[in-house]
Amino acid sequence: MPHDFNQQVIEEFRANKGRVGGPFEGGRLLLLTTTGARTGRPHTTPVAYLPDGGERVLVIASAAGSPKHPAWFHNLVAHPEVTVEAGAFTYPARAVVLEGEERDRAFARAVEAEPGWAAYQERTERVIPVVALYEIAQGPPNINASSMGEAIKVVHDAFRRELAIIRDEMAKGGSTLGAQLRVNCLTFCQGLHNHHTGEDTALFPFLADRHPGHAPVLDRLREEHERIADLVERLRRAVGEEGSTDGPEAARDEVARLTAELEAHLTYEEEQLIPLLDAAG
Repeated sequence: MPHDFNQQVIEEFRANKGRVGGPFEGGRLLLLTTTGARTGRPHTTPVAYLPDGGERVLVIASAAGSPKHPAWFHNLVAHPEVTVEAGAFTYPARAVVLEGEERDRAFARAVEAEPGWAAYQERTERVIPVVALYEIAQGPPNINASSMGEAIKVVHDAFRRELAIIRDEMAKGGSTLGAQLRVNCLTFCQGLHNHHTGEDTALFPFLADRHPGHAPVLDRLREEHERIADLVERLRRAVGEEGSTDGPEAARDEVARLTAELEAHLTYEEEQLIPLLDAAG
């Protein structure tokens, strides 16, 4: 992509915590910062990504079917440590180029979810690389927010955005659930579970200690976490394993139930906790 266009996308992405318009609207996008293979300077590029479980995300070095690999791919081969900006979070990651059957399975999943990847492969004689980005754990997550209250809203909006993408993917789907859509759902479920576990074990005790008068609010939020956990488990079962005989309607119904319950929960939590967190900050 032209440099000026890339820079506009980068600025919009950062200003809106991962939400952009244009050709990336309604899709999954991250900012990938690599170290120049020849210059040693940092280079940031907007890149579409695929969820792939809790430990990694996948990016595809398609360059829109160009005969040459994109510059960011050459950079990460030379310097595998990269920085990922995912809207809500920024984190260091280790880039691993997938090989053989693992690459082929991942690319087939991508094509099933979005046939445009196959069109890119048809345009070029090179085998389009698939790269896994593994987060390098470095303590508490680096949330792209200037206050504790804003951090809650930024994380919540990331969940809202991902769930909206999943709903759109299911609406466009046919009589079966594709392998990548299953992965998307299961990755979302794991991420939500991790977030609520973090709130139950760290955030809520922190607030209970400083604001004992808000115990009823925290009790309600914990109870809502339990109800949401039940809905998440129902979605996991509805999605099932690849090759399951369950049709997509069961999964769509569970996503609708989870969406309604989660949106009400997130809205209530923001109304009740953001003032407390900003005051604590």
